[in-house]
Amino acid sequence: MEVSTNDLRNGMTLDLSDGIFSVVEFQHVKPGKGGAFVRTKLKNLRTKAVLDRTYRADEKLEQAVIDKREMQLLYRNGNTLVFMDNSTYDQLEVGIEVLGNVSSYLVDGDSIVLVMYKGEVMDVELPTAVELEVAETEPGLQGDRVSGAKKPATLITGLTLQVPLFVNPGDRIKVDTRTGEYLTRV
Repeated sequence: MEVSTNDLRNGMTLDLSDGIFSVVEFQHVKPGKGGAFVRTKLKNLRTKAVLDRTYRADEKLEQAVIDKREMQLLYRNGNTLVFMDNSTYDQLEVGIEVLGNVSSYLVDGDSIVLVMYKGEVMDVELPTAVELEVAETEPGLQGDRVSGAKKPATLITGLTLQVPLFVNPGDRIKVDTRTGEYLTRV
């Protein structure tokens, strides 16, 4: 489906010759001399690279129709994760390399939204924070409440991050999926 550059909106996806891109921002410019143009900032859904592109006003681009599916992680199978579509119950295997660091925030039974284009997983939408269990860390001591002091902890997904001294193995903590930082103990 073709779309005019005059109709671009933030979040719209485009199928360009060099990949599938999401419109991060756009600006219509009408200079005093010459024709109007549209300045865009586009994010590649595969590589996450951000490009600046300029198009003539009313230039036609191919719009990508993206399918967002809510999926539940069933289990890990080596280097792949097996998901089940929550509406059709179809199963889908996705390689860890496609998901990137997202797999560090997922445990069996978690639901996420997979962004797909023509049957291929392009991106993943995670909640901004997830609750995970601490698998191992040095035990905290009673009264060990030094302000700002941190220690490394490994979570059940294999993710290692810095946590306050009072966090113990077996504790559930909330982790920010955008930064990978500890938020609070649950």
